[in-house]
Amino acid sequence: MSTADLLYSEAEDDLRAAVRSLLTDRCPPAAVISEAESGRAYDVALWRALGAEMGTAGLLVPDKLGGQGATAREAAVVMEELGRAVAPVPYLTSAVLAAATLLGCDTDQEAVARLLGAVAEGRTVGALAVPLSTVAVVSGAPAATVRADGDSTLSGQVSGVAGAAGADLLLVPATGADGYGLYAVETAETSVTVEPLTSLDLTRPLAAVTLTGAPARLLAGPGRAEAAIGRALLTGAGLLASEQLGVAEWCLTETVRHTKERHQFGRPIGSFQALKHRMAALWLELVSARATARYAADALATDSPDAEVAVAVAQAHCAEVAVHAAEECVQLHGGIGMTWEHPAHLYLKRAKSDQIALGTPGRHRQALAGLVDLPAPTG
Repeated sequence: MSTADLLYSEAEDDLRAAVRSLLTDRCPPAAVISEAESGRAYDVALWRALGAEMGTAGLLVPDKLGGQGATAREAAVVMEELGRAVAPVPYLTSAVLAAATLLGCDTDQEAVARLLGAVAEGRTVGALAVPLSTVAVVSGAPAATVRADGDSTLSGQVSGVAGAAGADLLLVPATGADGYGLYAVETAETSVTVEPLTSLDLTRPLAAVTLTGAPARLLAGPGRAEAAIGRALLTGAGLLASEQLGVAEWCLTETVRHTKERHQFGRPIGSFQALKHRMAALWLELVSARATARYAADALATDSPDAEVAVAVAQAHCAEVAVHAAEECVQLHGGIGMTWEHPAHLYLKRAKSDQIALGTPGRHRQALAGLVDLPAPTG
């Protein structure tokens, strides 16, 4: 059995440097706060630069299908940097979830290949029309709340969909006379309504999607549709752990910087033993989070039989580390950490939103227990 390589390759380090440089220039905290107040679904100019011009939208897609032919390891590096910047771009929803779902369909079909190429090149923003809270690492696919009619139209509603606002393409699970299927719907259709919802994390808004006889194209039928959506959710959950790692990294780095500069009683507050202990404990959590996130990305990249276990472990741990780091960041900044002008609240909201995205830590522990045949306590 081969051993997972948790170290970053030279190519991954180069990719990180390029993405971080772009985000430092185009996505500073003040710009993120401004974008959150704009009411827009995402930063269109930033996404064009990151997804299309830099090519990150197609990292998971093979060269022959219009992508970059990379793996989940490289996509995880991008997710880390997006977490560090809480960047308001549809990378998780389009470049990961939508792209992975299309990859699970028959890419020899012209319609599938065309949609996948457009998503990979950043020309089309896609979204998988399932609630963001949908649990990954479970058998089967989420139950459909949309009905497929006999005239190739869809009717129904899906709520809590991340990335639907601002998307051009919706990938919709639906059931009809022929059973469970995955359908492609264009949001430009008048029979498609995307209503923004009040979201905790304004940098990743949620929406309710309502279809009223919306024209749709069948991409995958029973069996293949479930497998495609299940793999996409697994991939999304695994890579979300890297975003949570990035959130935690920024929070710890910023907290250490602040406690070095903030003085009380004639000395930096970071020199106080109680605060040293809190930041040291957080650093240990972050090191463990990096290991689990990297292992999940590597397992996905190599199609390891342990992928489901790796993803469940990563999500169960990284979600809580990100929230803890964000809470410590807010608290150790004191009064300024409670203000809208300081970006700490953006990281806390992203961490809390990510904690319930694609399954809570508790649901992933439950899934993990089943995967490793660990019975629940009785009595």
